[in-house]
Amino acid sequence: MNQIYVVYKRKGMTSRDVVNQVGKKLGTKKIGHTGTLDPLAEGVLVLLVERYTKLNPWFVAKEKEYLVTVKMGLLTDTLDLEGTILKEDKKIASKEQLENLFKTFPKTYLQEVPLYSAVKVRGKKLYQYAREKKGVVLPKREVHLYQLELLSVDQETFTFRTVVSKGTYIRSLVRDLGESLGLLFTMSALVRTRQGTFTLQEAVPIEEIENQPPILLEDVLNIPIEVVDSVKAFAIQNGQKLKNEKHYDSVLFVDSNKMPLAIYQKKGDLLCVHTMLGGKNQ
Repeated sequence: MNQIYVVYKRKGMTSRDVVNQVGKKLGTKKIGHTGTLDPLAEGVLVLLVERYTKLNPWFVAKEKEYLVTVKMGLLTDTLDLEGTILKEDKKIASKEQLENLFKTFPKTYLQEVPLYSAVKVRGKKLYQYAREKKGVVLPKREVHLYQLELLSVDQETFTFRTVVSKGTYIRSLVRDLGESLGLLFTMSALVRTRQGTFTLQEAVPIEEIENQPPILLEDVLNIPIEVVDSVKAFAIQNGQKLKNEKHYDSVLFVDSNKMPLAIYQKKGDLLCVHTMLGGKNQ
């Protein structure tokens, strides 16, 4: 039962809650998600089942789109409304200030990872330092904002849409937007509307997961697909290196029945196994 599912994660659930519930419905423990959504957030959560869990790196790296609501004049330790209030200020941004901010904010920058996150420093997750009230230097990562669009402004709140690279924390982006104006911003709502090619329109509630139409790898992996005969399929199933006659960088090999066998990648003049999906020992 190698499958890809696109679930609509409801607000108040953890991503692990979704994985556990879907795994129970499908009768499998070999299941995982491809990008955490905080309990406050909702929207698209992509799940991989059985052998397709090996495809996680191919989906985690995809760009993501979000709709974000921001509360002005407030800062919490978690950078969202579920945290403890650290600072409050009556100062808020005008619509004109926000419009200018969204035009000028850098589209690539070093973003400080939030303290309440699962990023590890010296072998320990950051949220563990927070809970133990121990100081730690927060790491920074380069992130890319492919799109940043102000949608509406309403007194002490505003909403925006953004498309971002892997590893971007929207809570941190909200904080950084505020800091660039010398103001306090905290994320109050978040909806992931897209991950890679998977959209909100495809996402189904957990209760309807078994009725979701099958998602084919060839429709979602942005790499060439090659159908192979039984001789080449045997070689692939045994992990043999292959001649790169068609000059692929990456390729998904499928058998004559369109069943995925493996993803191969270029290595020198040859193609080598990157992700085995249908080998004998899988």
